Amino acid sequence: MKIIYTFMFFGLTVFTIKAQETTINDALRLAVDNITGTARYRSMSGAFGAVGGDLSSINQNPAGSIFFNNNLATGSISYFGVRNKSNYFGTQTTENDNSLDLNQAGVVFVFNETSKSTDWNKISLAFNYENTNNFNNTIFSAGTNPYNSIGNYFLDFAQGIPLDYLKNINFNQLYFNEQQAYLGYDTYIFEPFTNASDNVDYYTNIPTGGNYYQENYTNTNGYNGKLTANFATSYKNKLFLGANLNVHFVDIQKVFNIYESNNNPVYDEGSTIGSIFFRNELFTFGSGISFNLGAIYQPIDNIRVGVAYESPTWYRLTDQLTQGVVTTSINNQDNNSRPSSFQDTQEFLPYYIQTPSKWTGSLAYIFGKRGLISADVSMKDYSVTRFKPKNSQPYTSLNTTMDSILDNAMEVRLGGEYKIKQFAIRGGYRFEQSPYKIDQAFGDLTGYSGGIGYTFGENRIDLAYTHEYRNMNQAFLSSGMTDMARINRKNNTVTVSYTINF
Repeated sequence: MKIIYTFMFFGLTVFTIKAQETTINDALRLAVDNITGTARYRSMSGAFGAVGGDLSSINQNPAGSIFFNNNLATGSISYFGVRNKSNYFGTQTTENDNSLDLNQAGVVFVFNETSKSTDWNKISLAFNYENTNNFNNTIFSAGTNPYNSIGNYFLDFAQGIPLDYLKNINFNQLYFNEQQAYLGYDTYIFEPFTNASDNVDYYTNIPTGGNYYQENYTNTNGYNGKLTANFATSYKNKLFLGANLNVHFVDIQKVFNIYESNNNPVYDEGSTIGSIFFRNELFTFGSGISFNLGAIYQPIDNIRVGVAYESPTWYRLTDQLTQGVVTTSINNQDNNSRPSSFQDTQEFLPYYIQTPSKWTGSLAYIFGKRGLISADVSMKDYSVTRFKPKNSQPYTSLNTTMDSILDNAMEVRLGGEYKIKQFAIRGGYRFEQSPYKIDQAFGDLTGYSGGIGYTFGENRIDLAYTHEYRNMNQAFLSSGMTDMARINRKNNTVTVSYTINF
């Protein structure tokens, strides 16, 4: 049973905080690729680097828009289903999340050069919008922790902060660490060893000895969208070149509630806290910019070879955080008078994330008008991911950590399509290595896909199904208590696209 306390709605006043707590996951959620876009693209697991002829394919190789024969527009709707199985100290829980989204819309214009005065005989211009990542997701983890209390999180931040500062804290000038310490001080989670104003040492009011029942309920909503302007051209119908300019939009809301009650019947003398409820609402928003370059060469009619470069994406982001803590005493957990601390929304100073660049090599075999098979191999070095300003804390430490624990990762995509009159049958496979040198924190991804298309007149309708899964660790908190829940995540997506020629 999920134990959630009901308490007052957080205030809407916004203060600016000098520095916030950022983690490697904040960068990876924007750096790790996802298969999105049209149903045809998704049904072949995105193996379109040398195929082209699909509006989503320009994300893989911008030269692909040149393979359209005429003007065309496509819109796509997707159903996203996420199933998370959690294992926390032997207790298993499952949570599902479902959403429906208009995730892609685009148009391409094709211009053929009929004169013989130039070997550049074709130009295409495309404009496409996609949700490159749907963040709608819910995870619930619960179990009895034999070692650590979540109260250690607040105690860890408090150590070293003078008592006089905690008593007279100025919220217009505070740092993230100081805010976390104050939440614990204001709800009696810890106490000073002495009442001297310069005291910097504190002890916990949480019973020691382990057996803490804990819950973590995390709900995330939002998206990472990308608007692409594409140009491609053809030289002698052998060499095809393309370029994209991309504008990115980030809008993510994450709410996580952490609860703990003490199951240990033996308490230290002086211990007072029987339960803790810690609520966080984090809103991240911003924008970014990137570009793509690509080339496809067709040595013979049936073979295409492609190479593409995707630049880093340069994001400028802002976080807003609202927090609250409620505690109860050991001997009076049902008392309506509970120590609580609710903080107004804090807006942090903007920060920057630079994701890694990516290189992709592609090969496709086209067997007439009956179908095709294709393969893409991509490489991305996650260790060069950067928070900026890179010479300021906490970003310097984060960048150093990413250098040491992240790695160069390979992604393989395979896809095929076979046409029977007006029908097309498609399938695909995808494997993506973990961005970590040791993949326990965020494992490899494996995915399968399939789909069908039907052409009638000048229009086409496509249906795709994709299934992906990976394992990962999730910490309830980032400091003091970093025990991990093991998450098995499975994504099932159904996409429908409608295409018109004009």
